[in-house]
Amino acid sequence: MAAANPSANPKPGAPEAVLTSRCFGGTQYVFRHRSETTGTDMRFAAFVPPQGETGKRPVVWFLAGLTCTEENFTVKAGAQRVAAELGLVLIAPDTSPRGEDVPDDPDGAYDFGLGAGFYLDATQPPWARHYRMESYIIRELPEVVAGAVPADMTRQGIMGHSMGGHGALTLALRHPGRFASVSAFAPIASPMNCPWGEKALGAYLGADRAAWRAHDACALIEDGARLRALLVDQGTADGFLQNQLKPDLLEAACAKAGIPLTLRRQEGYDHSYFFIASFVEDHLRWHARALSAAAS
Repeated sequence: MAAANPSANPKPGAPEAVLTSRCFGGTQYVFRHRSETTGTDMRFAAFVPPQGETGKRPVVWFLAGLTCTEENFTVKAGAQRVAAELGLVLIAPDTSPRGEDVPDDPDGAYDFGLGAGFYLDATQPPWARHYRMESYIIRELPEVVAGAVPADMTRQGIMGHSMGGHGALTLALRHPGRFASVSAFAPIASPMNCPWGEKALGAYLGADRAAWRAHDACALIEDGARLRALLVDQGTADGFLQNQLKPDLLEAACAKAGIPLTLRRQEGYDHSYFFIASFVEDHLRWHARALSAAAS
C-alpha cells in the first residue's frame, strides 16, 4: 500500500499535498483541504512511517498550543525518528480556522481567535460560524486523513501541548473509546480556573459557566468522565505553571476518580518545544504500547 497518493487535481474537499519530504525512511506530508465543518481551507501535517508502505498503521494525534500551526510540532519536536521506528502515523492539525472572513481577537491578543481555537465548537457569534474545531478533529478530519494516508483509525492515540494538552484531555474524555492512549505536555488542566481559559470559554461558549464544564478536563472527570490512564509531563521552570496550567488540579481530580495518572515534574524545563523534544520519545513509546495492546 502506498504511503499516499495525492491527486494532482483533487476533488473539492479532498486533501492536496503541499509538502512531501522523505524523512527517516518514511514521508512527511503537509496537506491542504477545504473543510465543510469550519467553512475554510485547513492544513494538517501527516508523517507516514516506512511501515505504511505495506499496510495501515496506528495513529497518534498531536494538538498544538496557542499561536501554533501544524508546523510547530512537525518541525520542532523531533518526533519522526521514533515514530518511524515504532511504525506510528503522526497527525498534527492546525489550531484554528483561518481566512480573511474568520474573526480574530479584537485586540489582536495571542490567546484568543486565530491560533487559539481551544478544540471546541463555539456557540456564540461571531465565532460559531467557523470555530468548530472539535467537530473538525473528531468527525471530519479523520475521514480526510484515512483517505490520504495509510492510517488505522481503529487504533488512535492523542497528545498535545498547553492549549493542545487541554484539547487532548477533553476530547478523549468527551469521546470515550475513540482514543486508546492519552498524554499531554504542560496542559491547561482546568481552563475554567485560569485567565486563558476564562477568556476563551467565555467568548466561545457564553457567560454561563455551567456550559464550560463540558470543556474542562477536571470538571469532566468530576462529572464522571474517565480515562484508562494518563501520562503528563510538566516543566518546573514553566512560566505559565502557577497561573495558567495548574497540574495540581488535574492530579487531585484523577486521584479522586481513580484514574491512573503519571505526572512527571521535570526539573528546570520550561514551556518551549525544547521541553517537548526532550520527552516526546517517552510519550510515543507510551502510545505505541497502548496501541499495540488495542490490536490484540
